[in-house]
Amino acid sequence: MQTDLAPPRRDAGPRPPRMVPPRRDPPERDLSLLAYLRSIRDNGLLGFPKAAFEELVTRRGLMGRSSYILSDPDAIRRVLVENQGNYARTVGTTRILRPILGDGLLISEGSAWRHQRRTLAPAFTPRAIDGLVPHIDRAVADGIAALRPRAAAGPVDLFSTFHALALDIAGRTMFSVGMDRQGPELRAFINGYSARIGRPHVLDVLMPPGWPAPLDRSRARFRRRWIPFLDSVIAARIKEPAGGRGDLLDLLAAARSPETGAPFTPEELRDQVATMILAGHETTAGTLFWACYLLALFPEVQERVAAEARSADLTDPTGCQTDGRLALTRAVIDETLRLYPAAFVVVRRALGPDEAVGHAIKANDILIVSPWVLHRHRRLWDDPDAFDPGRFLPGRPAPARFSYLPFGAGPRVCIGAQFALSEAVLALARLCAAFRIETVSDAPILPVAVVTTQPDRPGAFRLIARD
Repeated sequence: MQTDLAPPRRDAGPRPPRMVPPRRDPPERDLSLLAYLRSIRDNGLLGFPKAAFEELVTRRGLMGRSSYILSDPDAIRRVLVENQGNYARTVGTTRILRPILGDGLLISEGSAWRHQRRTLAPAFTPRAIDGLVPHIDRAVADGIAALRPRAAAGPVDLFSTFHALALDIAGRTMFSVGMDRQGPELRAFINGYSARIGRPHVLDVLMPPGWPAPLDRSRARFRRRWIPFLDSVIAARIKEPAGGRGDLLDLLAAARSPETGAPFTPEELRDQVATMILAGHETTAGTLFWACYLLALFPEVQERVAAEARSADLTDPTGCQTDGRLALTRAVIDETLRLYPAAFVVVRRALGPDEAVGHAIKANDILIVSPWVLHRHRRLWDDPDAFDPGRFLPGRPAPARFSYLPFGAGPRVCIGAQFALSEAVLALARLCAAFRIETVSDAPILPVAVVTTQPDRPGAFRLIARD
């Protein structure tokens, strides 16, 4: 793995066989404006031309302003860290996410974001995350038990299976209970939103702030139903006896502002709950799907993961994603997040002029940092399209700074990153210990990115019990 900006060095020694999962070649050149706007709605990965994977900064004109794709680490540092106050979320991003997330941490800005981040920080310390691991492990164990009869009956749709599992994990870590009762309605809300009104529309991007876009009315109707449902779930959980649950809702309810000592208001608490459930379960489900797909394509790696999981002492799984017991499993998750980053793009709008690695940035220019591009960049990674978990094994050089951003970077780095890694590593280990995973069809499964990176079709998998 490269640690500078020189072209990848090819060692003279022998190398293991390349393992390259199916992929769609990027366009040779920039798409037309109409095709580019369509790609935002249908598959954002198609909007990145070949040059974006070879050059550190690329520019195109966009409706009278400039749009830059940044893969230069210094430029990324400038936008996301050094001068991050000059860059805000785009109007389109806010239009799409606010109806379902409210004003939670993910889309808040400025002083509101700083207040929320400081208030939430104690709920996401390593010690706090360790307290949530038993909830994760129980959900995974129950999910695998429920999966056994389905696997014995025939092929399984792993994408929907992992969505249900991730949602159950979210429910147990947030509320100390599974999602048996509220889960179907919660999934219906989420699936209904993401299927149509949560997909970017061309006018979401083009309409100025304050001007209604075509889908805004439908999103408002959704929010009028969504808020009472979420409030009822939180109220039902608060009414239950405490009993030392130690779940995430307890941590959020106990959070206090460092400035005023005040807790979250009921509305603020609801928006944080929505953010944690939606952002967490959607991304984890996708990561587990892609990890299992890669292991099904390359069974020799899968067998090593299974052997590691079966030999590890997971009686108490706390810390297993960092303490070396599941080093290869963690490396597989890290490599999965490199090849299929759930958050495939970070888009910012310049509030004022700036300069990034010699490029003059004007107010309202669009700055794009895409982990999808960055993680497959020819100048930052050796053999970037190959699946090679060895890149992340202990003892290997760490990725160059700002070349690997599965959870973002800077002050707005994902606050739940360690929770997500704990969840994904433990779930993958338990699953590989229980089943051998095989694809049913040789037809490739390709990534499609709208809000997160998802498969273009569910795909059927054969799960063969290792017992």
